[in-house]
This record gives sequence, C-alpha cells and structure tokens, in this order.
Amino acid sequence: MRFIAFWTLLLVAGCAVGPNFERPAPPKVSGYTARPLTNTISTPNVGGGEAQHFVEGIDLPGEWWTLFHSKPLNALITRALTNNPDLKAAQAALRVARENVLAHRGVFFPSLSGGFAASRQRQSGFLAPVPNYPVVPNEFQYDLFTPQLTVSYMPDVFGLNRRTAESLKAQERGVRFQMIATYITLSANVVVAAIQEASLRAQIDASDELVGINSNLLEIVRFQSTQGAASQLDIAAQESQLAQVAATLPPLRKQLAQQRDLLAVLSGAFPSQGTAEEFDLATLQLPVDLPVSLPAQCVEQRPDIRQAEENLHAVSAQIGVAIANRLPNLTLTANAGSTALALDQVFTSGTGFWGLGAALTQPIFQGGALLHQERAAKAAYVQAAEQYRSTVLTAFQSVADTLNALEQDADALKATAAAERAAKATLELTQEQLKFGLVAYSALLAAEQGYQQALINLVQARANRYADTAALFQALGGGWWNRPELTKN
Repeated sequence: MRFIAFWTLLLVAGCAVGPNFERPAPPKVSGYTARPLTNTISTPNVGGGEAQHFVEGIDLPGEWWTLFHSKPLNALITRALTNNPDLKAAQAALRVARENVLAHRGVFFPSLSGGFAASRQRQSGFLAPVPNYPVVPNEFQYDLFTPQLTVSYMPDVFGLNRRTAESLKAQERGVRFQMIATYITLSANVVVAAIQEASLRAQIDASDELVGINSNLLEIVRFQSTQGAASQLDIAAQESQLAQVAATLPPLRKQLAQQRDLLAVLSGAFPSQGTAEEFDLATLQLPVDLPVSLPAQCVEQRPDIRQAEENLHAVSAQIGVAIANRLPNLTLTANAGSTALALDQVFTSGTGFWGLGAALTQPIFQGGALLHQERAAKAAYVQAAEQYRSTVLTAFQSVADTLNALEQDADALKATAAAERAAKATLELTQEQLKFGLVAYSALLAAEQGYQQALINLVQARANRYADTAALFQALGGGWWNRPELTKN
C-alpha cells in the first residue's frame, strides 16, 4: 500500500527535475560608447550633409527605411521581403520547428492503437489438441482471428517529457528570432546595396566630368603647342592623364553592373530580369533624428541576442532531460480484444480478453553513459551561457562602432567637401594661369589629380553617411517588434 501511495503521489505531483530557467539579467551599463553621444556636425550645401541628432529611448519604426524618403527603395524592399528565397527558407524552418513542438505534445496523452491478426495454422496432433478437438477429431488445421485495442501511457513522473517540450519550445523561439534576423539583414542589405549603387553612379558621373575636363585641357594644350607655348611632352602628359581618368570608368561600370545583379537577386529575381529601380544619392534624404535604444532595450530587441537566450534556455532544459533519463520510468498498459476461430464469431460471447499492466524500469548500469550525458548537458549550458555573453558583447560593439562611425562620417564629409571645393578652385585657377603661361604644366597635372581624388572622396563620404545610418537601425534591432507579421506567433 505504501508503494502504491508513493507512486500515486508522484503521479499527482509530477515534479520536473533539473534547473528552472531564469533569463539572464541585462548588462549593467548605461550607454554604448566610452563618452556621451553628441550631435554630429553639419556640412551646408552638400547632399547628405545635415546634422544628425541621437535621441535616446525613442522607439524604432518597423519600416525604418522609409526615413530615406525614396519610393524606389520602398518598392524594392517590399518586393525583396516578399520574394527573397533566403527569407522564405527561414520562414519554412520556423514552421518545421513549430510542427516539432506540436508533434511532441502527443507524449502527454495515452497512445491508442488497434490491430487485427488473421492466421491459418496446422498443429501436430501428437503435441496438443487443436482448438477444434474433439469436436472435429483428427482435424489439425484451424483459423484464428484476433482484433484488439492497446492503450499505453507513460506518466511524466520526473518531467522528462515536460523538459523535452520546454527545450523544443525554446528551440522554436530561437528559430523564430533567426528568421527575424534574416528579415532585418535582408532589408538592411537592400538599403546598403541601393546606396552603393547610387554611390557608383555618382562616381561614374564624376569620372565622366573629369574625362570632359581633361579632354578640354588636352585641346588647350594642343592649341598652345601650335603657338609654341607647349611642347609635345606636355601633350603626351595630358593624353596620359586623360587615359588614366578614362581607365577608371570600366571598373566602376563593372561594379555597378554587379551591384544591379545583387539588387535583383536580393529581390528574388534573376540577374537577367534586373530591377526597374535606379538610385541616386541626390534623391535620398538623410534621417536626422536617430533613435538610440537603451542598453536594456537592446537586449530585448536584438534578434541575435534573443536567439542566443533561447539557445541557452533549450540547453538548460536538456539538463533536466539528462537527469530524468537516470531515474525510474513507469509505463501503464491495457489491452482488450477478441479471439475466435471464425470471422463471424469474433464478437460473440466468450471470445473476449483483456489485460492491465504496469512496468517500472530503473537504469542500473549503462557503463557510465547516462552520468556523462548529464555532465555533458551541464557543460553545454556553460558553453551556451558564454556564447550568450559573447553575443551581447558583440551586439553592443556593433552599436558602438556604428555610433562612432556616424560621428566620424560627419567630420569626414565636412573635410572632403572642403577639400573638393579647394581642389576645384585650384584646378580652375591653374587652368587660367596656364593659358597665360604663368604656371608650369606639371602644376596643372597635379591640380587635375587632386580634384579627381577629392571628387571621388566626396561621393564616398556622402554614401558612407547613408550606409552607416542604415547600419545603426540594423544594429539596434531593426524595429521588428513594430511589424505585425513578425510579432504574431
């Protein structure tokens, strides 16, 4: 009676062995950078030169890319989020994880199975009487029909099934955050690719402008040569300068073509299909009010951190699974059916049978396998905990790097804009002086090269501000919690 009472109490109480998971505490830091954030400087009369303001604690919009105010960009991202195969694969992986969770729910219910067996047998009369004997003497062949139902149930006494379900559910949430990370990465990649395309177009336009300038200068030098003010060496030097500038165009056009291919693939199309959208830095508006989530919010919002947390949760539950595997396992069974010599007698009186059973299994010796599996599960928890901490540190580093980059981008744009204006003025002044023979031709070549580099630097500095602004939204979590299709379970 005490034994029965003990097991009845276990069945009612249903404890789950192993540690109960507790979410890691948010990091005890108040900011991302070593010094307080300050607004970036502005560069007037330059596209993308507006001052940017860091606003702490405000929420990120779910469609943050709309802050660039580009209809072609919005259309391209919408198409990418609909057709991109990597995102579709991540969504399918989430459905797989959900179905695995639902499939495991079956272990909490009794399992019912039905069977029907039919056989024809012949038995030696020297061994034992057959079922027909002595009704049909000397007849040693007979038929046997047996339909039956079997019910089995394994009470979750020590929480093996519950810990397994807990681990599967955590894995499902981890896959969900992995899908969200794919979503955010895709949208950020499209924005950055569009900005890069716009940058390449601007660099090509700048190089075309430089080709035109150098072509005009070549005509001037040739004219001066007819007047005896320039030599054949000067003409050759200017022709070389023109060729060098023209040589920069094919690599830029190659990069532009590759960037167009990338945009097509990101949107789920083949490169041969291309994309209708084209991008220009002049049509992009730089977001000036940048939300900066608090560190505690960042832990909640970054999908890679949340995925690492769910991985930690899943491993924690596996400790309970490993412990439960070392404890007794109870199985309850019942069966009922009928056995008859003729099919029409199956459900007649006297042919029925039933049985009840209980089996208790306790692992005794497994060569140390179960013990070491438990130790391995605990070591895996330590590993997952350190991986979680590494993920948090890396996430905060990416935010800090982006914030610092935005500040330096503003300084770089101001400096490159000033350098471009100075280089352009120098080139124009040198051109005028060359007409009157006031400067050597080498000064003109130096001015041309200086302006060419300054112009390209300015285009790249403008693009960097847009790209790093997009990187900040990605680093802070991308606002996925404000997207209904990502928040529903």
